[in-house]
Amino acid sequence: MPQESSHRVVVIVDENSNPFELGCATEIFGLHRPEIGGHLYDFRLCSPEPHTAMRDGFFTLTGVTDLHATEHADTLIVPNRPNIDAPRRPDVLDAIRRAHTRGTRLVGFCSGAFTLAEAGVLDGRRATAHWQWADDFRTRFPAVHLEPDVLFVDDGDILTSAGSAAALDLGLHLVRRDHGAEIASSVSRRLVFAAHRDGGQRQFVQRPVPDLPDESLAPVLAWAQQHLDTPLTIADLAKRSAVSPATLHRRFQAQLGTTPLAWLTGERITLACRLIELGERRFDVVARRTGLGTAANLRALMRRDTGLTPSDYRRRFSPAPAE
Repeated sequence: MPQESSHRVVVIVDENSNPFELGCATEIFGLHRPEIGGHLYDFRLCSPEPHTAMRDGFFTLTGVTDLHATEHADTLIVPNRPNIDAPRRPDVLDAIRRAHTRGTRLVGFCSGAFTLAEAGVLDGRRATAHWQWADDFRTRFPAVHLEPDVLFVDDGDILTSAGSAAALDLGLHLVRRDHGAEIASSVSRRLVFAAHRDGGQRQFVQRPVPDLPDESLAPVLAWAQQHLDTPLTIADLAKRSAVSPATLHRRFQAQLGTTPLAWLTGERITLACRLIELGERRFDVVARRTGLGTAANLRALMRRDTGLTPSDYRRRFSPAPAE
């Protein structure tokens, strides 16, 4: 269980900011969570003005601190708003640049990528934004390596997400990065939201009108999650779904924006992380219980997906002392 966190997350709320992403940030980073030991972060809102009109005048935000709060942020979430053509305030851009110089982690939800690019901190870096603005973004910021067909991009100290709902995906990714898979899973359960949608999944997922027999993947996904310790193949999943492997592949792409193999591997890695966090110290056992086969394969895939080896992950997240 985490202790009260000293990691400070600060959100800049500027004129015409979108309330949904603000709500996502508050829900993920700001709430007290007694079931996991308290607050995960020290959470603050700030604004350049004492009265800030939100998107379309839905309401006015008052009672938050000024931009001085950004000077003490460990993670800074920058403003986003639907009008991508309106220039950002110079004082907001200056605050973002100073935070970047200090090494603060920067986060842009949806059109927040435009804010980061306008501040000049994305040049030469990877980022994403909502698919409908991809052409505008490339035209205005050619020095940024835009990845327009993914949910979010983690480029180390700068992270960006696509449309509104992807703010939840990126937020949970940050919780997982900071606190581990078990805590992220707890937060996602409270949100009643998928615990792990990989950043590489597609933004735009086709969902056919349900005038055909039920083609939901939910039954086979639930079954597979209960059998990760067995050597499941795509043919096994297809047989369980009573469809061909090609049909199963099309359904995964249409409903989840990923492939069956990528989904299955992601589930195995998530389970491996949770087992390590819960104290399993034998990596060959972790590999076997997650269907990853060998400790060498576990090491390669964990390093690829989390950036950490199993030993590093254990030192960071397991309550048991390292050997």
